[in-house]
Amino acid sequence: MHHHSVILIDRDEASVNRGLAAIESNLNRNVAKGRLTQEQRGLVLTHIRPEVGIKDFDVNIAIEAATEDLELKLELFRSLDQSTPPEAVLASNTSSISITTLGAATKRAERVIGMHFMNPVPVMQLVEIIRGLATAQATYEFTDKLARELGKTPVEVRDFPGFVSNRVLMPMINEAIYTVYEGVGTPEAIDTVMKLGMNHPMGPLELADFIGLDTCLAIMNVLYDGFSDPKYRPCPLLKQYVAAGWYGKKSGRGFYDYTQTTDARK
Repeated sequence: MHHHSVILIDRDEASVNRGLAAIESNLNRNVAKGRLTQEQRGLVLTHIRPEVGIKDFDVNIAIEAATEDLELKLELFRSLDQSTPPEAVLASNTSSISITTLGAATKRAERVIGMHFMNPVPVMQLVEIIRGLATAQATYEFTDKLARELGKTPVEVRDFPGFVSNRVLMPMINEAIYTVYEGVGTPEAIDTVMKLGMNHPMGPLELADFIGLDTCLAIMNVLYDGFSDPKYRPCPLLKQYVAAGWYGKKSGRGFYDYTQTTDARK
């Protein structure tokens, strides 16, 4: 939408097609609300080139946005290091994993940086920018400038587990899950307290379902392992839900049931 040419890469054709379908859905919504014309919608889609798998790409920046799995991300960064020009910036949308660790998997740690977008990206303004231990000033300045060009507000944070956003958010979500686990209140009651009492737009359990309970557990494990502090211990109920495949909205069931209605509070 900001006139950059983009290569959309995923592991297989079905995944690429799902990504394109999600983009088209967002664009159609903007057209329906009068924010875009049909001509602008069509122009945006011409800026996107879909590809299956990582090949040799002539790009200025590659932004990795895979699941919060360290080994998967390390594998991707090794591949991107081999498949992009040596001067290209390699950014990660990770919400918790060390940028220093990702940079060390490459031969260009000075060009590796965190660029953590908030979900849903078209709506949310914040981008956390995280320098690894070896990240160069020029890499930071390039990434900061790009975020501003995209209409975002970049905020620099240090490379600690969870950075700022998830170091604050995930323990709150985890504590909300503990209140369900201990029978303090129902998910509906807990979410209503936080929405009406704390003026949060979404309750923590509804938000956890939206993020994905598997992702929440992965981030809590990063915090727990990274700080070795029991205050970050994942709630047993969160672990049980993930073991059951109850990941939230994407699986149809989490703290709420999404199989019968589009209303998360059903």
